Amino acid sequence: MEYVEIEVKAKTVDLAVEAAMQELGVSDREEVDVQVITEPVKGFLGMGGQDAVVRVKRRPAKRRRNRSRGNDRAARSGNNNKNRQQERSGGGKNGGKRPEKRGSSSKSGGKHVRTETKVSDDRPSLPVDEQAKVAREFLEGLVEAYGLEGTVSTRIEDDVIVADVAGDQTEAMVGVRGSVRSAIHELTRTVLQRYSQETARLRLDIAGYAERRRQALSIYAEQLIEQLMGEGGEIMLEPMSPADRKVIHDVAGEHDGVTSYSEGEPPRRYVVLSRVDTSEEE
Repeated sequence: MEYVEIEVKAKTVDLAVEAAMQELGVSDREEVDVQVITEPVKGFLGMGGQDAVVRVKRRPAKRRRNRSRGNDRAARSGNNNKNRQQERSGGGKNGGKRPEKRGSSSKSGGKHVRTETKVSDDRPSLPVDEQAKVAREFLEGLVEAYGLEGTVSTRIEDDVIVADVAGDQTEAMVGVRGSVRSAIHELTRTVLQRYSQETARLRLDIAGYAERRRQALSIYAEQLIEQLMGEGGEIMLEPMSPADRKVIHDVAGEHDGVTSYSEGEPPRRYVVLSRVDTSEEE
């Protein structure tokens, strides 16, 4: 019997094989031999690409031994009956005893003992000044990678690393409403965590954005509190970052008769300003 061999071209090897199988009338890929003649090559902007070429041949069917099936089944049935009789009479390999389950232990009463392996942490515990140095070097490399002109300085205030990226061109690292600055802040924290087991808190300002944002939020909070004192009730603000929420809480804490709290889940966590009736508290 002659078995047909065909070549098919397609965008990918899988598509070419699938087309060849349809041509041969085969539904199972195990029934064909596939030889890849040419691997596909992607072009640039849709030009200069190259399709895959495969050569597919149907495998010869395996001969089935129908005649020996009945004898094999009878032999297996006889052996199984013989083994059952030996187990009942105690003449089996295990002397009539049931085979022991693997993994069981008679000493522990059959209970599995779970052992836990502790993974050692090779990171040192860097002091805050060393962490500030790591943050400064990372931010300097980031400014250089952006191709911008700017300077990076760090200082320590109450065990908090305050990093400042200054320069007119560094405004590009702020982003819309500080989105890029927030991402850089998280990246810097991640770098610190790679070098030290315990990391200090980090405050990052780029192109003076954090200070301008703090002043704008303070003015905004004062206006809302003035409205709240006149109308009462509660005011729910838009979702904010933890740093922005802290500014609102700090301003609210300076006013009697006003309380603030946060609700929601990150990154949709927001601040609620509420008027407190001081006469009831008294």
